[in-house]
Amino acid sequence: MKYHTLIRQALIIDGSNTPGYIADVGLRDGRIETIGDLAGAQGEHEIEASGRVLAPGFIDVHTHDDTVVIRQPQMLPKLSQGVTTVIVGNCGISASPVSLRGDPPDPMNLLGKAEAFVYPRFTDYRAAVEDAEPALNVAALVGHTALRSNHMDDLQRSATPTEIALMRVQLHESLEAGALGLSTGLAYASAFNADTDEVLQLSEELTAFGAVYTTHLRSEFEPVLEAMDEAFLIGRHAKAPVIISHLKCAGAGNWGRSPQLLASLEQAAKTHPVGCDCYPYAASSSTLDLKQVTDAFRITITWSTPHPEMGGQDLQAIAGTWGVSLMDAARRLQPAGAVYYGMDESDVQRILAHPLSMVGSDGLPEDPFPHPRLWGAFPRVLGHFSRDLGLFPLHTAVHKMTGLSAARFGLAGRGAIREGYWADLVLFDPVRVRDVADFKDPQRAAEGIDGVWINGVLSYRDGQANGQRAGRFLARSGDLRGGF
Repeated sequence: MKYHTLIRQALIIDGSNTPGYIADVGLRDGRIETIGDLAGAQGEHEIEASGRVLAPGFIDVHTHDDTVVIRQPQMLPKLSQGVTTVIVGNCGISASPVSLRGDPPDPMNLLGKAEAFVYPRFTDYRAAVEDAEPALNVAALVGHTALRSNHMDDLQRSATPTEIALMRVQLHESLEAGALGLSTGLAYASAFNADTDEVLQLSEELTAFGAVYTTHLRSEFEPVLEAMDEAFLIGRHAKAPVIISHLKCAGAGNWGRSPQLLASLEQAAKTHPVGCDCYPYAASSSTLDLKQVTDAFRITITWSTPHPEMGGQDLQAIAGTWGVSLMDAARRLQPAGAVYYGMDESDVQRILAHPLSMVGSDGLPEDPFPHPRLWGAFPRVLGHFSRDLGLFPLHTAVHKMTGLSAARFGLAGRGAIREGYWADLVLFDPVRVRDVADFKDPQRAAEGIDGVWINGVLSYRDGQANGQRAGRFLARSGDLRGGF
């Protein structure tokens, strides 16, 4: 028997959170056809993988790659990490369905300028992804803030019954067209004044589809437990699974509270499907929020529209150069982006290690000076946290980035090395794999990623992309409540 691709003698870590085993893997027609002893078989392409790990391709459950997958479909920051699927539309911001009346409101500007938003219907976006033929698979959420911006003339208030009804129609149409669910970003000014009832009514559209509710909580600071309670209330009302985005204890006054947050998550999980994602860094990144300006921790500016020359500099240094206060400097830089060094490492590790947490990069591809998570999140989990710190075994690290993620988001036939599954695969050296991107030089590819296959097509090998683009749009498949 001759396979298209034959990978010999790899350590198979299959995504199920169980230790690995040595085997050969044969690929044909984009899928995993055979796993076992294939010593007598041949492949058009054969790879000797002794000493290396073959894992399912990593699923980045928290991205803002909505428009970049179309405009820069080679997707090198993710491909070079072993990522084979990205989930877009997080934090209430999505590229579709969107009809702008001017510039995109903050934080939708994280996805690009006005000309990037040309998808008034979810079906338009889906078609654009398919036409772009990205290197990776793409699955999409619908953003609450995007819906609000379509129908409201003032985002600093709650929506009227008529506006909510119009948003519900768009959400329903998007879910019918394959959207994974609804995301909110209630901490942002453009959605903060949406009352809980507005979200409750929108969430009712999720029920019939078994779709998911993901949320950037209304607060990640002192009221974080109350914000989690709100998220669980919405999920229970809609009978929808809840995923809390980038769970964290933000702000110096909040450090050390991760046991409380995880206890709340565990308590909710006893009666309702809930989980979270997190990124493996003690610094966050978003637009420059005046409410978060402080001298309690370092803040680095990643971009500024009026002062692009300040990208990569600390806010403290910029304020000193200008001879003004931190707040005045922040106002002068607006609109802008920032990295906030506002978390405690022990909280990050505790949340990352928890069984209910998945890994998402939350990278911002539009940033000229991005947070290193854009290029390094997944190898950092494998190398720094699993191998070097021993925070969890390698098979658990892989599970948090593959099998668990595919189940939570209903990505059928993905996230595991099983016969019949799609051949989304990553081959890496468990000794060498590590993130190289850092806060001084953030746009650097990881080391130790030796091969990446998307739908059976080898697209990255030995540190180089080869130009192959075999990604697909992945519509929601089935009831996501079954993934918990």
